Amino acid sequence: MSSTSAGERASRVAGTWFPLVVLAAGAVAIAVPQVFLPIGPWITLLLGVIMLGMGLTLQPVDFAVIARKPFAFVVGVVAQFVIMPLAAIGLALAFQLPPELLVGVVLVGAAPGGTASNVMVYLAKGDTALSVAMTTASTLLAPVLTPLLVLWLAGSYLPVDPWALFQSIILIVLVPVVAGVLLRRLLPRLVERVLPWLPLVSVVGIALVVLAVVAGSASAILSVGLLVALVVILHNAIGFGLGFLAARAVGLDASARRAVAIEVGMQNSGLAAGLAKAHFSPEAALPAAIFSVWHNVSGSLLAALWSRRPPRDAAPAAAADPAEAPAAS
Repeated sequence: MSSTSAGERASRVAGTWFPLVVLAAGAVAIAVPQVFLPIGPWITLLLGVIMLGMGLTLQPVDFAVIARKPFAFVVGVVAQFVIMPLAAIGLALAFQLPPELLVGVVLVGAAPGGTASNVMVYLAKGDTALSVAMTTASTLLAPVLTPLLVLWLAGSYLPVDPWALFQSIILIVLVPVVAGVLLRRLLPRLVERVLPWLPLVSVVGIALVVLAVVAGSASAILSVGLLVALVVILHNAIGFGLGFLAARAVGLDASARRAVAIEVGMQNSGLAAGLAKAHFSPEAALPAAIFSVWHNVSGSLLAALWSRRPPRDAAPAAAADPAEAPAAS
């Protein structure tokens, strides 16, 4: 019992300070990149650990919202894979980014939602159950949709191997998530003891990924960072804004609109960074590196704003508890 309560306290503290931890990690990695370059080869493993944690938290009840709100679920998932990829290529072309940065922005746009969004939706008094279902669905669809979107949008600017991307996403995302689901089913008592610590493990994992990715792109950040940062900020804002407007246009309730907006605007940029470094170049990882820092800060600010304005239908959002859900970049 003491171990569980200690895990919950530690995870609560980690979740509270999560945006500042990520921001500090990015700043430190830029200041002394050479210290954190050795973490680079471990990015894939760290992402796998984070996705394993996501799998451990999943239960059948997390998908009940699909039966209750199938229309909202479909709208949210479609918006995820339409708004962000198209916004990515539009911004990259508008700012005339070189091919390496263009493919990096497209990778961020084509990535699935990051589960840090689940916590942000909860804090924003949105529909957390819908957010969790959207994150899971986009993650499971990513092995197919992400490579195809990158090939379609960036293939004419830089060679893209969709099969290699597919294999990487299967290894980094699908295998750990499925393993987590199976472990929870086969070893429920052990997993229940581990669950309270998962948010802390995920925050540490994300911080390490940010340190590694930003350190590897430090020189590029210092040279073209302001331009890429502007693109990232606009990309993130477009995701929030168009996600919200799309949900409102089809008549979703207020809590669902908040969930869709945050889910669309926050991407699994850690995955995008890992794919960029593995299949393209360090420069291609730059947009994901900056996005990893920025979307956690902007998501926290948006959640804080909405938390002060509870929607009239806020009560049903409590059906899902994100306390178990690990944050992901």
